[in-house]
Amino acid sequence: MTTPRILFFADAGPAVGGGHLMRCLTLAQALMAQGAECAFAAPQAAMRLLDTFAPDAIERLPLPDGTPSRLAAPIADLARTWGAQGAVVDHYGFGPGEEAMVRTGVHRLLALDDLKRGHLCDLVLDSNLDRTAADYPGVESLTGPAYALVRPEFATLRPQTLARRADVEPRRLLIALGLTDVGGITARVVQALAPSLGDLRVDIVLGQRAPSLAALAPLASRDPRLTLHVDTAEMAALTAAADIAIGAGGSSVWERCCLGLPTLTLVLADNQRDAAGRLADLGAVTVLEVGEADFAPRLVDGVSTLRADPQRLSMMSAAASGLCDGLGAGRAAQRLLAIL
Repeated sequence: MTTPRILFFADAGPAVGGGHLMRCLTLAQALMAQGAECAFAAPQAAMRLLDTFAPDAIERLPLPDGTPSRLAAPIADLARTWGAQGAVVDHYGFGPGEEAMVRTGVHRLLALDDLKRGHLCDLVLDSNLDRTAADYPGVESLTGPAYALVRPEFATLRPQTLARRADVEPRRLLIALGLTDVGGITARVVQALAPSLGDLRVDIVLGQRAPSLAALAPLASRDPRLTLHVDTAEMAALTAAADIAIGAGGSSVWERCCLGLPTLTLVLADNQRDAAGRLADLGAVTVLEVGEADFAPRLVDGVSTLRADPQRLSMMSAAASGLCDGLGAGRAAQRLLAIL
């Protein structure tokens, strides 16, 4: 039997961050666990992240930098040359035209989305709350948090982590706002909170090229409460150990939900607003807009309010953990392989 081969293309860079690529890596590893071979077609920005986070078993196929319309044909060519039966694309700039071009090089195409865009592919995955097949007419879809692309180590830690969440006095804060730290948001958050931390221990997750690193490295060297984690491979353990988080509103929300971590979610991009608001409506998170004029005092007040209310933290944990079990990547991989 021929080993299925699947080629990925994901957006990445200082403006968009690394979330698209990281969730594709999660799906790739789930596919490999079910017997597939995977490769990434990657421009320079994506290649840097792959070199840091991808296992050696995932091949890297260089792409030039360029707009989606310029890259679709080279991706199709790479798929043919590499012998891919399927492809996965995760890029907001890839519309039906680009998807049609990539499909010329493979039997089946999966598009990752969270914006209810039009597609010309065989399968769409959108893990947002309340998404249904009706949001993607004319194409098979995998919708809702049951298909959230969460790495398996989160599900492994889930039982023991949820067991300790009830009525825990918060002692440890996780700040994880994306590897690329768009706009230096991490330093803004830490500097705003530093005077009010008290005895709270803080784990700060950053990428090696994060603009906040220059400001936070000397601060952490002087303050024993602060620990920097640069390009860490231990996100599941850090999420499990934390009692409260400040996190971005992208795909990492499902990692925190899987482990029931009460979170103050920061809206860093317009496309995060609706999903974050829906999570807040369900009691899983609280939400704060980074662009608001009184962002810093509201951030301090938000963290202080959560720290002072263990019962609320327990309720948020229960609401969050009920939304995502962390097994979505395996489900999505199984369905993609079934249609190849």
